[in-house]
Formats: sequence, structure tokens, C-alpha cells
Amino acid sequence: MNVDVSATRLGSLKPAAVPLWREALVGMDWLSLRASPVYYGIGVPRGDGSPVIVIPGFLGSDTYLMEMYYWLRRIGYTPYYSRIGRNAECPDVLRERLFATMDEAQIETGEKLRLIGHSLGGLLARSAARERPEQVRQVIALAAPFNDIRVHPMVLAAAGFVRDRIRGQRNEQVNSEQRPDCYTGECTCAFASSLRNELPSSVARHSIYTETDGVVDWQSCVEEDESLNTKVNGTHSGLAFNPQVYRKVARLLAEASKPT
Repeated sequence: MNVDVSATRLGSLKPAAVPLWREALVGMDWLSLRASPVYYGIGVPRGDGSPVIVIPGFLGSDTYLMEMYYWLRRIGYTPYYSRIGRNAECPDVLRERLFATMDEAQIETGEKLRLIGHSLGGLLARSAARERPEQVRQVIALAAPFNDIRVHPMVLAAAGFVRDRIRGQRNEQVNSEQRPDCYTGECTCAFASSLRNELPSSVARHSIYTETDGVVDWQSCVEEDESLNTKVNGTHSGLAFNPQVYRKVARLLAEASKPT
């Protein structure tokens, strides 16, 4: 795999010629999951009871991750929803909400956390782990464009709408001109700044992606070290319901549980 990874992580939001029409096939991913033994915990390693937080992608909420939440419980983990609300807010605000959930999960279980983030949720997971590596054991990113955000023009337009709304809210509170690049790769907030640095070696990480991604350019979602990537078949949205993803996630969680 030959991937040009920018030295400056999280570059500008850019349009990408990706096959958005493929996202109409997301229902096939969901049906495949329900038909797979993996969904019922068959043929995958059992968990050790450790806490796993699932984090939704752009414009999504915890609701669409219910399948993964209950599956994690079935195979022996202690799952938590992110409780960040809808992922259509300043990432700094969302990250603070995630921190609150992380603190609660760690207090309740007494263990280091696993974070599974879908799309923009994967960026939140990586940012949180970079900021608080002492709390996080593992980060698994599903179709998360952590190298350079190249997305379908419709997603780009939606991001612009969210950015304008955030700026409008800030105008009522503080001078938004202090952050003219809010919700772009050039933003200097703590969330964006953290993504320009690698995760510490103490945090296990892995990226799962699909080359038929209809929302983001899949090349934005891969690590330079190919051993940290897994390619699956399916849609961008459907990675939250993809049996290939679930099988790999179960293995990754189990591997990170082994003593080193």
C-alpha cells in the first residue's frame, strides 16, 4: 500500500471524489451482521470485562451504535456510550463531554479504557487518548480520517453549516474571531492541536477502513505502518454494523488484554 501521509496531520477540509451512492448499501451491512455468528458472540474471543467506550461519527449520536454496545456486552466487555450528544458541535466541547464519560467509566471499573470511534468519533478517540494516555489502553478507529480530511462535497457542505452555527453561538458568548478557523484543519483548539501529534506508544491503536468508502477518502484513514490497518468490504456508515469489523474488533480487544 502506498499512501501519501501529510507531515501535518489533520489538514484542511477538502472535497474528495468518493462514491457516495455506495452508502445506499448500508442496509446490506446491517443485514450481514444480523446473519453472522459473530453478532451472537460465536467464534470470537471472550472479553475480560474491561470498559469500552463507543463514540459516534459526524452528525450521529450514540443511538446508532446500540448494536455494537450490546454486542460488546454479549462478548464479555463493559460497554459505555460516549454521552457526547449529537456529533455536530465544537469538537473541543464534545471532547470535554467524552472526558466526563471516561472519568466515570474508569472510576466504576478501576481499569484503563478502550475507545472505539467511528469516523469523526475516531478522531475524538485519538485526541482523547493523546491528551490522557494514562487513562487509555487502546484506540480503534473505524473509517476515521486522521491524516487529512478529504470528504464528499455534501459532507463538506454539512461541515460548513455546523461551523457557521458554532460561530453564531460563540458570537453570543465570546468573540469568535479569536478562532476564525473553527471546525477546519487549521483550527488551533486543543482537539485539533492534539491530532497533529502521534499517539504515545503506551496506547495500542488500529485503523479499520474500506476502499469503497462513500464519505471520506479511505487513504486519509490509514496508518503508515501497514500492520496497524485492516481493510474490510462495505460502506463508510456500515462499518458500525459490519461483521468483518466486529470480528476484527473482538480480536484486537483480546490481543490488547494479553499481558506484555
